[in-house]
Amino acid sequence: MTQTSVILALVVVTALAFDFTNGFHDTANAMATTIATRALSPKTAVALSGLLNLVGAFLSVQVALTVTNAVVKIQNSDGTPKEPLTTHGGEALLMIVLAGLVGGIIWNLATWLLGLPSSSSHALFGGLIGATVAGLGWAGVNWNGDGSKLDGVVGKVLLPAVMSPVIAGLVAAAGTWIIFRMTAGIALRYAERGFKWGQIGSASLVSLAHGTNDAQKTMGVITLALIASGHWTDTGSIPFWVKVACALAIALGTYLGGWRIIRTLGKGLVDIAPAQGMAAQSASAAVILASSHLGFALSTTHVATGSVLGSGVGRPAAEVRWRVAGRMVLAWLITLPAAGVVGALMWWIGDLVGGLAGALTVVALLVGAATGMWLRSRRIRVDHSNVNDDWDAVVPPVAGAPGRLPATAAAS
Repeated sequence: MTQTSVILALVVVTALAFDFTNGFHDTANAMATTIATRALSPKTAVALSGLLNLVGAFLSVQVALTVTNAVVKIQNSDGTPKEPLTTHGGEALLMIVLAGLVGGIIWNLATWLLGLPSSSSHALFGGLIGATVAGLGWAGVNWNGDGSKLDGVVGKVLLPAVMSPVIAGLVAAAGTWIIFRMTAGIALRYAERGFKWGQIGSASLVSLAHGTNDAQKTMGVITLALIASGHWTDTGSIPFWVKVACALAIALGTYLGGWRIIRTLGKGLVDIAPAQGMAAQSASAAVILASSHLGFALSTTHVATGSVLGSGVGRPAAEVRWRVAGRMVLAWLITLPAAGVVGALMWWIGDLVGGLAGALTVVALLVGAATGMWLRSRRIRVDHSNVNDDWDAVVPPVAGAPGRLPATAAAS
Protein backbone atom coordinates (compact mmCIF):
# COMPACT_ATOMS: atom_id res chain seq x y z
CA MET A 1 0.00 0.00 0.00
CA THR A 2 1.42 3.38 -1.02
CA GLN A 3 1.76 6.35 1.32
CA THR A 4 -0.97 8.19 -0.59
CA SER A 5 -3.34 5.26 -0.08
CA VAL A 6 -2.68 5.26 3.66
CA ILE A 7 -3.38 8.99 3.89
CA LEU A 8 -6.56 8.46 1.84
CA ALA A 9 -7.65 5.77 4.30
CA LEU A 10 -7.06 8.19 7.20
CA VAL A 11 -9.17 10.80 5.42
CA VAL A 12 -12.03 8.34 4.85
CA VAL A 13 -12.02 7.18 8.49
CA THR A 14 -11.89 10.79 9.72
CA ALA A 15 -14.75 11.74 7.39
CA LEU A 16 -16.88 8.92 8.78
CA ALA A 17 -15.98 10.09 12.29
CA PHE A 18 -17.26 13.55 11.34
CA ASP A 19 -20.44 11.95 9.97
CA PHE A 20 -20.87 10.15 13.30
CA THR A 21 -20.50 13.40 15.28
CA ASN A 22 -22.90 15.07 12.85
CA GLY A 23 -25.45 12.41 13.73
CA PHE A 24 -25.38 12.80 17.51
CA HIS A 25 -24.87 16.56 17.28
CA ASP A 26 -28.02 16.97 15.18
CA THR A 27 -30.37 14.39 16.73
CA ALA A 28 -31.97 17.32 18.54
CA ASN A 29 -33.09 18.86 15.26
CA ALA A 30 -35.62 16.10 14.74
CA MET A 31 -36.39 14.76 18.18
CA ALA A 32 -35.83 17.49 20.81
CA THR A 33 -39.43 18.73 20.80
CA THR A 34 -40.85 15.20 20.57
CA ILE A 35 -38.83 14.19 23.63
CA ALA A 36 -39.69 17.44 25.47
CA THR A 37 -43.45 16.88 25.10
CA ARG A 38 -43.05 13.15 25.88
CA ALA A 39 -44.64 12.14 22.62
CA LEU A 40 -41.89 9.50 22.52
CA SER A 41 -39.52 8.23 25.18
CA PRO A 42 -35.92 9.45 24.71
CA LYS A 43 -34.50 6.07 23.66
CA THR A 44 -37.36 5.30 21.27
CA ALA A 45 -37.02 8.74 19.70
CA VAL A 46 -33.31 8.42 18.93
CA ALA A 47 -33.75 4.86 17.62
CA LEU A 48 -36.50 5.98 15.22
CA SER A 49 -34.46 9.00 14.14
CA GLY A 50 -31.39 6.85 13.48
CA LEU A 51 -33.34 4.45 11.28
CA LEU A 52 -34.89 7.24 9.23
CA ASN A 53 -31.53 9.01 8.84
CA LEU A 54 -30.23 5.76 7.37
CA VAL A 55 -33.06 5.63 4.84
CA GLY A 56 -32.87 9.35 4.02
CA ALA A 57 -29.20 9.16 3.09
CA PHE A 58 -30.08 7.18 -0.05
CA LEU A 59 -32.80 9.52 -1.37
CA SER A 60 -30.64 12.09 -3.18
CA VAL A 61 -27.08 13.10 -4.07
CA GLN A 62 -27.59 16.78 -4.94
CA VAL A 63 -26.08 18.11 -1.70
CA ALA A 64 -23.16 15.68 -1.98
CA LEU A 65 -22.39 17.01 -5.45
CA THR A 66 -22.54 20.56 -4.08
CA VAL A 67 -19.86 19.68 -1.53
CA THR A 68 -17.75 17.94 -4.17
CA ASN A 69 -17.93 20.70 -6.76
CA ALA A 70 -19.06 23.99 -5.22
CA VAL A 71 -16.80 24.59 -2.21
CA VAL A 72 -13.15 23.79 -2.97
CA LYS A 73 -11.48 24.19 -6.36
CA ILE A 74 -9.31 21.13 -6.71
CA GLN A 75 -10.59 19.61 -9.95
CA ASN A 76 -11.71 20.42 -13.47
CA SER A 77 -15.03 19.23 -14.85
CA ASP A 78 -13.37 16.00 -16.00
CA GLY A 79 -12.06 15.26 -12.50
CA THR A 80 -8.39 16.11 -13.17
CA PRO A 81 -6.66 18.42 -10.65
CA LYS A 82 -6.91 22.12 -11.48
CA GLU A 83 -3.84 24.08 -12.50
CA PRO A 84 -1.73 25.23 -10.73
CA LEU A 85 -2.93 22.83 -8.03
CA THR A 86 -1.34 19.87 -9.82
CA THR A 87 2.00 21.05 -8.49
CA HIS A 88 0.86 20.30 -4.94
CA GLY A 89 0.27 16.59 -5.60
CA GLY A 90 -2.42 14.25 -4.34
CA GLU A 91 -1.00 13.98 -0.81
CA ALA A 92 -1.08 17.74 -0.30
CA LEU A 93 -4.69 17.90 -1.45
CA LEU A 94 -5.62 15.03 0.87
CA MET A 95 -3.99 16.90 3.74
CA ILE A 96 -6.31 19.83 3.04
CA VAL A 97 -9.37 17.59 3.24
CA LEU A 98 -8.07 15.87 6.39
CA ALA A 99 -7.29 19.16 8.14
CA GLY A 100 -10.72 20.53 7.21
CA LEU A 101 -12.46 17.48 8.65
CA VAL A 102 -10.51 17.76 11.90
CA GLY A 103 -11.53 21.42 12.18
CA GLY A 104 -15.18 20.43 11.77
CA ILE A 105 -15.04 17.58 14.29
CA ILE A 106 -13.31 19.62 17.00
CA TRP A 107 -15.89 22.40 16.69
CA ASN A 108 -18.74 19.88 16.77
CA LEU A 109 -17.41 18.33 19.96
CA ALA A 110 -16.76 21.69 21.60
CA THR A 111 -20.31 22.93 20.96
CA TRP A 112 -21.75 19.57 22.05
CA LEU A 113 -19.84 19.89 25.34
CA LEU A 114 -21.40 23.33 25.83
CA GLY A 115 -24.87 22.11 24.83
CA LEU A 116 -25.01 24.56 21.92
CA PRO A 117 -26.97 23.51 18.83
CA SER A 118 -24.54 24.99 16.32
CA SER A 119 -24.22 23.94 12.69
CA SER A 120 -22.30 20.75 11.86
CA SER A 121 -22.52 21.76 8.21
CA HIS A 122 -20.87 25.11 8.76
CA ALA A 123 -18.24 23.50 10.96
CA LEU A 124 -17.40 21.20 8.05
CA PHE A 125 -17.37 23.97 5.46
CA GLY A 126 -15.42 26.29 7.76
CA GLY A 127 -12.77 23.64 8.33
CA LEU A 128 -12.47 22.91 4.61
CA ILE A 129 -12.31 26.60 3.69
CA GLY A 130 -9.69 27.36 6.36
CA ALA A 131 -7.50 24.44 5.32
CA THR A 132 -7.88 25.34 1.63
CA VAL A 133 -6.93 28.98 2.18
CA ALA A 134 -3.91 27.89 4.26
CA GLY A 135 -2.79 25.35 1.66
CA LEU A 136 -3.77 26.91 -1.66
CA GLY A 137 -4.61 30.55 -0.98
CA TRP A 138 -7.94 32.38 -1.30
CA ALA A 139 -8.25 31.38 -4.95
CA GLY A 140 -8.60 27.75 -3.90
CA VAL A 141 -12.10 28.41 -2.52
CA ASN A 142 -15.05 28.43 -4.93
CA TRP A 143 -16.65 31.57 -3.52
CA ASN A 144 -19.27 32.33 -6.16
CA GLY A 145 -19.21 29.58 -8.78
CA ASP A 146 -18.72 30.81 -12.32
CA GLY A 147 -20.10 34.25 -11.50
CA SER A 148 -23.14 33.86 -13.73
CA LYS A 149 -25.43 32.77 -10.90
CA LEU A 150 -25.47 32.43 -7.14
CA ASP A 151 -23.34 29.36 -6.66
CA GLY A 152 -20.33 28.20 -4.72
CA VAL A 153 -19.90 29.06 -1.05
CA VAL A 154 -21.94 32.26 -1.24
CA GLY A 155 -24.97 30.87 -3.05
CA LYS A 156 -25.01 27.32 -1.74
CA VAL A 157 -23.86 27.82 1.86
CA LEU A 158 -23.93 31.42 3.16
CA LEU A 159 -27.26 32.61 1.75
CA PRO A 160 -29.14 29.50 2.92
CA ALA A 161 -27.57 30.02 6.36
CA VAL A 162 -29.17 33.45 6.59
CA MET A 163 -32.49 32.72 4.92
CA SER A 164 -33.39 29.22 6.15
CA PRO A 165 -33.90 29.94 9.90
CA VAL A 166 -35.93 33.05 9.08
CA ILE A 167 -38.20 31.19 6.66
CA ALA A 168 -38.58 28.21 9.01
CA GLY A 169 -39.34 30.52 11.94
CA LEU A 170 -42.01 32.42 10.03
CA VAL A 171 -43.65 29.20 8.85
CA ALA A 172 -43.59 27.72 12.36
CA ALA A 173 -44.97 30.92 13.92
CA ALA A 174 -47.83 31.07 11.43
CA GLY A 175 -48.56 27.36 11.83
CA THR A 176 -48.56 27.56 15.63
CA TRP A 177 -50.87 30.59 15.65
CA ILE A 178 -53.31 28.89 13.28
CA ILE A 179 -53.29 25.65 15.26
CA PHE A 180 -54.05 27.35 18.57
CA ARG A 181 -56.84 29.37 16.97
CA MET A 182 -58.39 26.28 15.41
CA THR A 183 -58.23 24.20 18.59
CA ALA A 184 -59.34 26.89 21.02
CA GLY A 185 -62.68 25.16 21.70
CA ILE A 186 -61.35 21.58 21.89
CA ALA A 187 -60.64 19.93 25.22
CA LEU A 188 -56.92 20.13 25.94
CA ARG A 189 -56.41 16.41 26.60
CA TYR A 190 -57.92 15.43 23.25
CA ALA A 191 -56.00 18.08 21.33
CA GLU A 192 -52.67 17.17 22.92
CA ARG A 193 -53.14 13.47 22.22
CA GLY A 194 -53.70 14.16 18.54
CA PHE A 195 -50.81 16.57 18.28
CA LYS A 196 -48.44 14.10 19.92
CA TRP A 197 -49.21 11.65 17.12
CA GLY A 198 -48.70 14.50 14.68
CA GLN A 199 -45.34 15.22 16.31
CA ILE A 200 -44.19 11.66 15.77
CA GLY A 201 -45.05 11.91 12.08
CA SER A 202 -43.43 15.32 11.59
CA ALA A 203 -40.34 14.33 13.60
CA SER A 204 -39.97 11.26 11.41
CA LEU A 205 -40.09 13.47 8.34
CA VAL A 206 -37.39 15.75 9.78
CA SER A 207 -35.19 12.71 10.49
CA LEU A 208 -35.65 11.53 6.92
CA ALA A 209 -34.84 15.02 5.65
CA HIS A 210 -31.76 15.26 7.88
CA GLY A 211 -30.37 12.03 6.47
CA THR A 212 -31.07 13.30 2.96
CA ASN A 213 -29.22 16.58 3.56
CA ASP A 214 -26.47 15.98 6.12
CA ALA A 215 -25.23 12.47 5.29
CA GLN A 216 -24.58 13.72 1.77
CA LYS A 217 -22.10 16.29 2.99
CA THR A 218 -19.73 13.60 4.15
CA MET A 219 -20.35 11.68 0.93
CA GLY A 220 -19.20 14.78 -0.94
CA VAL A 221 -16.06 15.14 1.20
CA ILE A 222 -15.01 11.52 0.71
CA THR A 223 -15.63 11.83 -3.03
CA LEU A 224 -13.51 15.01 -2.98
CA ALA A 225 -10.69 13.01 -1.36
CA LEU A 226 -11.04 10.23 -3.92
CA ILE A 227 -10.77 12.80 -6.71
CA ALA A 228 -7.72 14.39 -5.06
CA SER A 229 -5.97 11.02 -4.87
CA GLY A 230 -6.90 10.01 -8.40
CA HIS A 231 -9.23 7.17 -7.34
CA TRP A 232 -12.37 8.81 -8.80
CA THR A 233 -12.96 11.18 -11.72
CA ASP A 234 -16.75 11.42 -12.12
CA THR A 235 -17.87 14.76 -10.67
CA GLY A 236 -21.51 13.92 -11.35
CA SER A 237 -21.93 10.84 -9.15
CA ILE A 238 -21.01 9.33 -5.77
CA PRO A 239 -19.53 5.82 -5.31
CA PHE A 240 -22.11 3.43 -3.86
CA TRP A 241 -19.83 2.23 -1.05
CA VAL A 242 -19.45 5.85 0.04
CA LYS A 243 -23.25 6.21 0.28
CA VAL A 244 -23.55 3.08 2.40
CA ALA A 245 -20.69 3.97 4.75
CA CYS A 246 -21.95 7.52 5.34
CA ALA A 247 -25.55 6.38 5.86
CA LEU A 248 -24.46 3.89 8.53
CA ALA A 249 -22.17 6.40 10.28
CA ILE A 250 -24.79 9.14 10.61
CA ALA A 251 -27.45 6.62 11.68
CA LEU A 252 -25.22 5.24 14.46
CA GLY A 253 -24.34 8.74 15.63
CA THR A 254 -28.02 9.70 15.71
CA TYR A 255 -28.88 6.62 17.74
CA LEU A 256 -26.21 7.55 20.29
CA GLY A 257 -28.17 10.75 20.96
CA GLY A 258 -26.60 14.14 21.64
CA TRP A 259 -28.45 14.55 24.92
CA ARG A 260 -26.85 17.86 25.91
CA ILE A 261 -28.05 19.55 22.74
CA ILE A 262 -31.44 17.79 22.83
CA ARG A 263 -31.93 19.30 26.27
CA THR A 264 -31.03 22.83 25.19
CA LEU A 265 -33.25 22.79 22.11
CA GLY A 266 -36.16 20.99 23.76
CA LYS A 267 -36.14 22.75 27.14
CA GLY A 268 -33.91 25.80 26.93
CA LEU A 269 -35.65 27.99 24.35
CA VAL A 270 -39.37 27.65 25.08
CA ASP A 271 -41.68 25.38 27.05
CA ILE A 272 -43.09 23.41 24.15
CA ALA A 273 -46.62 22.10 23.88
CA PRO A 274 -47.39 19.26 21.44
CA ALA A 275 -49.07 21.66 18.98
CA GLN A 276 -45.94 23.82 18.90
CA GLY A 277 -43.74 20.77 18.43
CA MET A 278 -45.75 19.58 15.44
CA ALA A 279 -45.72 23.03 13.84
CA ALA A 280 -41.97 23.46 14.38
CA GLN A 281 -41.07 20.04 13.02
CA SER A 282 -43.36 20.37 10.01
CA ALA A 283 -41.78 23.71 9.13
CA SER A 284 -38.29 22.23 9.52
CA ALA A 285 -39.07 19.24 7.31
CA ALA A 286 -40.53 21.41 4.55
CA VAL A 287 -37.54 23.76 4.44
CA ILE A 288 -34.91 20.99 4.65
CA LEU A 289 -36.48 18.80 1.96
CA ALA A 290 -36.94 21.74 -0.41
CA SER A 291 -33.32 22.81 0.10
CA SER A 292 -32.02 19.26 -0.42
CA HIS A 293 -33.89 19.07 -3.73
CA LEU A 294 -32.23 22.33 -4.83
CA GLY A 295 -28.78 21.21 -3.70
CA PHE A 296 -28.43 23.82 -0.94
CA ALA A 297 -26.08 22.57 1.80
CA LEU A 298 -28.00 24.36 4.52
CA SER A 299 -27.72 23.90 8.28
CA THR A 300 -30.50 21.70 9.63
CA THR A 301 -29.63 23.09 13.08
CA HIS A 302 -30.39 26.64 11.96
CA VAL A 303 -33.68 25.49 10.48
CA ALA A 304 -34.74 23.50 13.56
CA THR A 305 -33.79 26.28 15.98
CA GLY A 306 -35.58 28.89 13.87
CA SER A 307 -38.67 26.67 13.85
CA VAL A 308 -38.65 26.22 17.64
CA LEU A 309 -38.28 29.96 18.19
CA GLY A 310 -41.06 30.61 15.67
CA SER A 311 -43.36 28.21 17.50
CA GLY A 312 -42.73 30.15 20.71
CA VAL A 313 -43.47 33.48 19.04
CA GLY A 314 -46.64 32.10 17.45
CA ARG A 315 -48.09 30.71 20.68
CA PRO A 316 -50.05 33.26 22.74
CA ALA A 317 -48.36 34.14 26.05
CA ALA A 318 -45.45 31.73 25.46
CA GLU A 319 -42.14 32.56 27.17
CA VAL A 320 -39.08 32.58 24.92
CA ARG A 321 -35.68 32.49 26.62
CA TRP A 322 -33.99 35.03 24.40
CA ARG A 323 -30.74 34.94 26.37
CA VAL A 324 -30.22 31.28 25.45
CA ALA A 325 -31.26 32.06 21.87
CA GLY A 326 -28.71 34.87 21.71
CA ARG A 327 -25.90 32.52 22.67
CA MET A 328 -26.98 30.11 19.98
CA VAL A 329 -26.90 32.87 17.37
CA LEU A 330 -23.43 33.90 18.56
CA ALA A 331 -22.28 30.29 18.09
CA TRP A 332 -23.77 30.33 14.58
CA LEU A 333 -21.83 33.48 13.69
CA ILE A 334 -18.44 32.18 14.83
CA THR A 335 -18.80 28.57 13.62
CA LEU A 336 -17.40 29.11 10.11
CA PRO A 337 -14.41 31.26 11.13
CA ALA A 338 -13.64 29.21 14.27
CA ALA A 339 -13.66 25.89 12.42
CA GLY A 340 -11.70 27.60 9.64
CA VAL A 341 -8.96 28.65 12.06
CA VAL A 342 -8.70 25.09 13.42
CA GLY A 343 -8.65 23.68 9.89
CA ALA A 344 -5.88 26.09 8.86
CA LEU A 345 -3.88 25.27 12.00
CA MET A 346 -4.21 21.53 11.36
CA TRP A 347 -3.06 21.97 7.75
CA TRP A 348 -0.05 24.00 8.88
CA ILE A 349 0.94 21.32 11.44
CA GLY A 350 0.45 18.49 8.93
CA ASP A 351 2.40 20.32 6.25
CA LEU A 352 5.20 21.21 8.69
CA VAL A 353 5.70 17.57 9.68
CA GLY A 354 5.05 16.41 6.13
CA GLY A 355 3.80 13.26 4.41
CA LEU A 356 2.28 10.35 6.26
CA ALA A 357 3.83 11.48 9.55
CA GLY A 358 2.03 14.81 9.18
CA ALA A 359 -1.32 13.11 8.57
CA LEU A 360 -0.80 10.84 11.57
CA THR A 361 0.10 13.85 13.72
CA VAL A 362 -3.12 15.63 12.77
CA VAL A 363 -5.18 12.53 13.55
CA ALA A 364 -3.39 12.11 16.89
CA LEU A 365 -4.22 15.72 17.81
CA LEU A 366 -7.86 15.05 16.97
CA VAL A 367 -7.96 11.94 19.15
CA GLY A 368 -6.36 13.83 22.04
CA ALA A 369 -8.80 16.75 21.79
CA ALA A 370 -11.81 14.43 21.49
CA THR A 371 -10.72 12.38 24.50
CA GLY A 372 -10.21 15.50 26.59
CA MET A 373 -13.68 16.86 25.79
CA TRP A 374 -15.33 13.50 26.45
CA LEU A 375 -13.67 13.28 29.87
CA ARG A 376 -14.76 16.85 30.60
CA SER A 377 -18.37 15.97 29.71
CA ARG A 378 -18.44 13.26 32.39
CA ARG A 379 -18.31 15.92 35.10
CA ILE A 380 -21.83 17.13 34.20
CA ARG A 381 -23.77 14.18 32.88
CA VAL A 382 -26.80 14.76 30.69
CA ASP A 383 -28.38 11.63 29.26
CA HIS A 384 -31.74 10.00 28.60
CA SER A 385 -32.45 9.82 32.35
CA ASN A 386 -32.42 13.59 32.97
CA VAL A 387 -32.78 15.16 29.52
CA ASN A 388 -36.44 16.01 30.25
CA ASP A 389 -35.97 17.50 33.72
CA ASP A 390 -37.03 21.11 34.24
CA TRP A 391 -34.57 23.55 32.70
CA ASP A 392 -33.35 24.74 36.11
CA ALA A 393 -32.83 21.20 37.38
CA VAL A 394 -29.83 20.50 35.14
CA VAL A 395 -27.91 23.58 34.15
CA PRO A 396 -25.52 22.95 31.25
CA PRO A 397 -22.80 25.54 30.56
CA VAL A 398 -24.95 27.25 27.90
CA ALA A 399 -27.31 28.51 30.60
CA GLY A 400 -24.56 30.63 32.07
CA ALA A 401 -24.34 28.98 35.50
CA PRO A 402 -22.19 26.22 36.99
CA GLY A 403 -23.39 22.79 35.86
CA ARG A 404 -25.20 20.66 38.41
CA LEU A 405 -27.30 17.52 38.53
CA PRO A 406 -30.49 16.91 40.50
CA ALA A 407 -30.02 14.65 43.49
CA THR A 408 -31.70 11.66 41.81
CA ALA A 409 -29.42 11.79 38.78
CA ALA A 410 -26.31 12.42 40.88
CA ALA A 411 -27.07 9.38 42.97
CA SER A 412 -27.19 7.18 39.87
